[in-house]
Amino acid sequence: MTEKKQLFGTNGVRGIVGESMTPGLVLRIGQALGAMRPGTIAIGRDTRTSGPMLVHALKAGLIASGCRVVDCGVLPTPALQYIVRDRFAAGAMITASHNPPEYNGVKIIERDGTEMGDEEVIALEGRLFRDEYALADWRRLGGEEEVPALVESYLAGILAHFPEGTGRGMTVAVDPGSGPASLTTPTLLERMGCTVRTINGEPDGTFPGRLPEPTPDGLKPLAALVRESGAAFGVAHDGDADRAVFIDDRGRYVEENREFALIAHHVCRGRQGVIVTPVSSSQLIEDVAAATGCTVRYTQVGSIYVARSMLSLIGAGIEVAFGGEGNGGLIYPDHQFCRDGGMTAAMMVAMLAETGRPLSQLVDELPPYHFISERLKTRRAQEIVTAIAAAFPDFSHDSTDGIRISKGKTWALVRRSGTEPIVRVMVEAEDRVAAEAMRDAILERIAPLLD
Repeated sequence: MTEKKQLFGTNGVRGIVGESMTPGLVLRIGQALGAMRPGTIAIGRDTRTSGPMLVHALKAGLIASGCRVVDCGVLPTPALQYIVRDRFAAGAMITASHNPPEYNGVKIIERDGTEMGDEEVIALEGRLFRDEYALADWRRLGGEEEVPALVESYLAGILAHFPEGTGRGMTVAVDPGSGPASLTTPTLLERMGCTVRTINGEPDGTFPGRLPEPTPDGLKPLAALVRESGAAFGVAHDGDADRAVFIDDRGRYVEENREFALIAHHVCRGRQGVIVTPVSSSQLIEDVAAATGCTVRYTQVGSIYVARSMLSLIGAGIEVAFGGEGNGGLIYPDHQFCRDGGMTAAMMVAMLAETGRPLSQLVDELPPYHFISERLKTRRAQEIVTAIAAAFPDFSHDSTDGIRISKGKTWALVRRSGTEPIVRVMVEAEDRVAAEAMRDAILERIAPLLD
């Protein structure tokens, strides 16, 4: 594939409402999707104030193409993906995920529940740029119906993986961030038997309590609620709830790679399959694989690449145990092939119920790797990647996405951004001194190539 995506990024198309994200653009996306995936299309949205406007534009484009639209209302992205899988020709979610309130966007979902892949997205963009649609005449226009109750199938799908009453006696603090998980995660955990305390639990597209990205600073009120209520943990979601991040029982933010490692270890015991993850993930995942008899398969950065790699491996007869990213986006192949924050919240309940140990203790027992991430402005990103490959010949090299160099327990990833004139430099080592030394060696080598 030589062409590149121009509008869509790693997870859909996004922009500031009224600037790059307009009803006209979403109308055309609906027309293009309707031409490519004729049939019945399920749609949903997060809680952003611009959601109703853009949903109507999306519906107009799909109906004009002769599609029937099933509007699932406000719900998490993984809920819509679960609903779409094997039941609809495609799906479309109006969301900007973790972006601030002034943003919105569109994610396209394929029949198998995964986000649309690069080649098909490029084909859809081509239709937009050429104004190439397949509009129906007045006798063959589509229609619509609103079926918000379909979200119940998603909740039932998660609950089916756990014995009844798994969370009985456990208190959990939940921060949906005023997003669509307000309507699902508290209900889900209550049905597991948990006592749920909620903050930012009313759907509100102005996000009055915190921004859609769950950060350590933004989750300080959740941490206070955990301590005040004696909760086993706190869980928070991003703006469309495909990710989950945690506060432990002591009120500490659990770094997402450590979350990934803990849950991967719980899921992968005795499976001896493959853990699929991007090249940006922590060495902790290699440690989990070694401890559980699994292996690691690396992909490009982006959940769609993880999900499609998982499906490809399964299609080749290879057992896949787990997948995910070091940002709280975890993928459970026994459930569905997309990041699912609700499933991750439920799995944390199950893990703690089974171990009978505090989350803080489990976190503290993990190896204390030190991770550093830098964003550096440059218009010579490819030159930088090439320079790093040449500068560290005694390290192993992985060019899956940029260049990842590894030696022992130290690794670094240098990759260009797909949306900005920057390179991202990530370094991890067993301690701060080793990580900073590796970071400094990389920065010294590439300094002449930075803006």
